Amino acid sequence: MSKLYASAAEALVDVVHDGATIAVGGFGLSGTPFDLIAALRDSGVGDLTIVSNNLGIDGQGLGILLENGQISNVIASYVGENRLFAQQFLDGKLNVEFCPQGTLAERMRAGGSGIPGFYTATGVGTPVAEGKPTMDFDGKTYILERGITADISLVRAHSADREGNLIYRLTARNFNPLVAMCGKVTIADALHVLDEGQYLDPSTVMTPGIFVQRVVVAATGPQFENINTRQRNG
Repeated sequence: MSKLYASAAEALVDVVHDGATIAVGGFGLSGTPFDLIAALRDSGVGDLTIVSNNLGIDGQGLGILLENGQISNVIASYVGENRLFAQQFLDGKLNVEFCPQGTLAERMRAGGSGIPGFYTATGVGTPVAEGKPTMDFDGKTYILERGITADISLVRAHSADREGNLIYRLTARNFNPLVAMCGKVTIADALHVLDEGQYLDPSTVMTPGIFVQRVVVAATGPQFENINTRQRNG
C-alpha cells in the first residue's frame, strides 16, 4: 500500500495535537524537513515538546515555530545560530533540556529499538547528571539516560519510494535516521519520490520503510545557513 500523501498538511492533519512530542531531523538547516515544519506551524497546535539537535536559525526551519509561540519544551544539544531560541531560553519562556549530542543520538536510537534506558559516562560530574541515577561498572561511574519515543517524527530524505524506504544525501543524513526510528508516526518529506511500482535498491536504503508511515513530495529544496566560497589560484 502506498504511503504517499498529497501534501504535508494532509500527512499531519489527523496525528498532530496540542502537547505532542515531536522529533525533528536536521543539523542546522541541513536535512531539515522544511515543508513538514511549515505545515506544523500552519496547523496552529501548541505546547509542543521538540526533540532536535537544534532549532534551526532565526526565521527558518524550527525557528518559525519559535516565532509562532508553539514550542514549550525542547530537548536539544545546541543553541547557537538561533538568537530567538537563546533569548526565549534566557527569558524563561522555554523549558530546555540540554543533552550531549552523542547521548541525544543514542537516546533516539534506543527509543526506536525498544530500549527504555542505557548507561553512559558522558556528563558524569556535570549538570547533565543532576537527578539521574548512577551506577558503577568496573570502577567507573555512569549515568542512566532514558530512551526517547516521540508521538511524531519529521524527517527529510533525498529519495523515497512509496513503501517509505528512504535515502539521505551526504551530511543531510545527520540525525534523520535516528529521528525516523523513534517516532510512533514518522513522516518524511522527500525531494524525489519514485513512481508507483518502482522501489529503491534495497542495498542503498538507509531507513527501511517499516519505520516510516507517511511520505510527501518536498516542495522546498535544500536551504543553507552560510554559503562560503574561495578563490582558487592557478
